[in-house]
Amino acid sequence: MRERRRDALGDLFGDSDATSDATPSAAPGAPTSRATPAAAVSATDAGPPARLAAIEPRLRSLLPAELYARTWLDPSSDNLYAVFVHLRTLHRILFDQIPRPVAENPPPTGTIHHEWLSGTLMFTDLAGFTTFMEANATDDPASAALVYEVLNRYFATMIDIFGQAGGNLLEFTGDAMLVQFAADARGNDLHRAINAGLRMQRAMGEFAAIETPAGTSSFGMRIGVHVGDYLAADVGTPLRRDHVLFGQTVRTTKAAEGAGVVGRVALSPDAAARIGDAFRLEELPDGHHLVIDDFTAEQLDYFDLNPRVSRPRTPMVLDRSPEALLTDIEDALDLVEPLAGYLPLMVLQVMVETARDRRIPVELADATVMFVKTVGLEERLDPTDDASVAEMVRTFSSLFSRCAAGVWSRGGMLRKVTSQMSGSDMLICFGVLNAHTDSPRRAAEAALVLRNLIAETEGVTCRIGVTRGPVFAAEMGQHLGRREFNIIGDTVNVAARLTAAAEPGTIVVSDTLAADLGPGFAVEARGTRALKGKAGEMEIFELTGAPEATAPGPGR
Repeated sequence: MRERRRDALGDLFGDSDATSDATPSAAPGAPTSRATPAAAVSATDAGPPARLAAIEPRLRSLLPAELYARTWLDPSSDNLYAVFVHLRTLHRILFDQIPRPVAENPPPTGTIHHEWLSGTLMFTDLAGFTTFMEANATDDPASAALVYEVLNRYFATMIDIFGQAGGNLLEFTGDAMLVQFAADARGNDLHRAINAGLRMQRAMGEFAAIETPAGTSSFGMRIGVHVGDYLAADVGTPLRRDHVLFGQTVRTTKAAEGAGVVGRVALSPDAAARIGDAFRLEELPDGHHLVIDDFTAEQLDYFDLNPRVSRPRTPMVLDRSPEALLTDIEDALDLVEPLAGYLPLMVLQVMVETARDRRIPVELADATVMFVKTVGLEERLDPTDDASVAEMVRTFSSLFSRCAAGVWSRGGMLRKVTSQMSGSDMLICFGVLNAHTDSPRRAAEAALVLRNLIAETEGVTCRIGVTRGPVFAAEMGQHLGRREFNIIGDTVNVAARLTAAAEPGTIVVSDTLAADLGPGFAVEARGTRALKGKAGEMEIFELTGAPEATAPGPGR
């Protein structure tokens, strides 16, 4: 069955803009006459109605509301064809939202999958964007459009450069990116990553002076590179999954970026030792190295191209009969469903409704942002013990699933698991795509629930940081290529800093969030703390309890 589904990818899905034929029209070589009433899947037919009813539960969350209702009430050839076209478009969208290794060969729905991989990882961090956003992300639509245009131009430029060198974007972490250069038979993944990094730094000249109504802004970028083995896992439930990286290699890559310098490519000690004399290096006091870019434009040209671009191909509907279209729809569902679970439900719902436009509306949201860092779980990872690795992945998958459910039931979104220097964190937000007037209270309740359920696992606890403020929420990356729905801004950075300041088993909140919680929540002052990247000190509080109340559902 799995091979059949993989083969169906080549037959069903394609590289052209799938929305171009969303209005019913005959495919090349197909009959051009419109379906007669006899060709419709009527309620009295013995065959097609049963097939449509059988797949209806699979269609509920994947069709726009109006198309769903129209097709159920009138399952004509035209409406069934519109369903197929929508699913084709949605598959193309989801394909671009997910890391390529997963999109090309997703694990069976509902399974927990993990494997050790070898190669080079790159971590990038954008300097100057927070200041730029604070100055320009106002309620003025023109300002929001400016932020969106600049940010997407930056991401699209970088994704194109490392993509041409065989790099796969694994995740956005705010304005940072984690990129994989998989090991290959030639063993040149590290070389390709360094070349890509140097090209990326040269391309930053385009962002050195950006003129805006608020003044001139300048961006810079740090890049860290490390090579080694890392654990990739697909965790969660069929309803909500994520692709997560574990292991020291990931943390060492982030450390290399942190040790680097804006405008340069930094290598970990292991990467520097492995690259030999292919590049000239400048050693830093802590053992990291900076790559010296003394190449001419011709020398650093795209001589090591390793593009591995896989795109779905355009479907050809040759038979517009209801029976044939239902078969096409079933095959399309087999391809869409394994990818749909990798997106938060709120994001998936919006993407389903906006699939024809192929873009989620940009939002400057007043959000409550939370990071949850598990403590005592990833530390158990022993690469030499397969049984302990499998047990760690299963435990993390269970925690991820329960946390996602706890957040969703209170109207929030577990955006994704992000890679940090100290391990993997869950990024959670309230007030994005689903605004509530009491988002801070919902987030606080969720934080307490998550802390308690994580503590149920023996030897595992967590650190949680929560704050409130403006975030920029939008699809970021290439418009018709690799991109993700992302939230970005200083609020996200502060939440991460608060998490780092929390003691194991505690929830640290900002002064603004503590003031917004209102009566019933127990918060205790914990003095002031200097947070990385923030001028001066911030007063922080510990959240210790919540009022007794029924947890609100996402629609309340």
